[in-house]
Amino acid sequence: MYSLEEVKTFVQEEDVKFIRLAFCDKNGVQKNIAIMPDELDRAFSHGISFDASAINGFGDEVKSDLFLHPDPSTLAILPWRPQSGRVIRMFCDISYPDGTPFEKDSRYILKKSIKAAKEMGIDCYFGAEFEFYLFHTDEKGNPTDTPFDKAGYMDIAPLDKGENVRREICFTLLDMGIKPESSHHEEGPGQNEIDFRYSDALTAADNATTFKSVVEAIAMGNGLYADFSPKPLKDKSGNGMHINMSIRSDDNNDYWESFMAGVLEHVEEMSAFLNPCKDSYLRLGEKKAPKYITWSPENRSQLIRIPAAHGEYRRIELRSPDPMTNPYIAYTLLINAGLDGIRRNLKPGIPENINLFTAEKAVTDKLKALPYSLDQAVSIAKSSSWLKRILPACYFEFDNI
Repeated sequence: MYSLEEVKTFVQEEDVKFIRLAFCDKNGVQKNIAIMPDELDRAFSHGISFDASAINGFGDEVKSDLFLHPDPSTLAILPWRPQSGRVIRMFCDISYPDGTPFEKDSRYILKKSIKAAKEMGIDCYFGAEFEFYLFHTDEKGNPTDTPFDKAGYMDIAPLDKGENVRREICFTLLDMGIKPESSHHEEGPGQNEIDFRYSDALTAADNATTFKSVVEAIAMGNGLYADFSPKPLKDKSGNGMHINMSIRSDDNNDYWESFMAGVLEHVEEMSAFLNPCKDSYLRLGEKKAPKYITWSPENRSQLIRIPAAHGEYRRIELRSPDPMTNPYIAYTLLINAGLDGIRRNLKPGIPENINLFTAEKAVTDKLKALPYSLDQAVSIAKSSSWLKRILPACYFEFDNI
């Protein structure tokens, strides 16, 4: 955690000329205001004001002034910007003019959930696996539907043309203090995957938001377009954002089964937020994307997979979310679902140790399925009293339908 004086010293020594104050709208789309170094004192003491009425989900024109307060622990240089006259970024907390936290800020909502978990003696850790496509652009820089290559799962060059782009992305992330764990070509043509080492929930959500902006910037710098949408190409693999979760408790009890049972209990209600686009539901049920609310060890046809790992790497992998989710809200809901499972001592039921992609209908008809459309997912979310205790009303005003 840097003090104001340390930030100012860093800015001077590193020839920083612009400071981006970053935050997200309710859908997780990153926004920012750039200030000059002379404004740092004001940013830290009073905050920098902005028009909340222009941000999706933040309110209307009445009393629309909100203030951004930089979180110095998130300070990072943007390596793709010029080395002379550098640009840094800090994520921000948002407040009303009187200093009261802005209750619709998804980062603040996640912080409240982390605090609730801590009060129960639970720490939650998250790691994400992001899939994305790289497409060629036309002569004007607009995206086309032509994939960057025709390679397949874990192919290498020359079939895999994306390896140098992934390498540049990983080095950029390292320069920003974010540690990628692995990267490879995915099943679809031009499709790539980069995975992260686990971290605490807030850092993981900040990193997920940063990751998307890094990928988009590096792709653009290479004359490409990065597509995180859940189903960029018909009949090809969709983009998933597998979320790995692990927990630690002050009393050293092993709560992972109850935590997982809570996630299974509430995943229908969460689906509108974990899979927030119409095309999200074209992805589910095929090509490694789950359809049924089931779990099993080492089984990629299930909603939850327990990977073959030991010690600190033991985790729960949720395979339904896609990269269009707001990571702050996704992690908020998963924490709350898991805590509910622990409070109620829920049990996850027997594992389905079969391949659900090839299972007979007589088997799958007995299983509970995820919502089949965004309309159904939204209907379930709007009727959930559990969700309404966690999220402000604006989050139930779905604008993607």
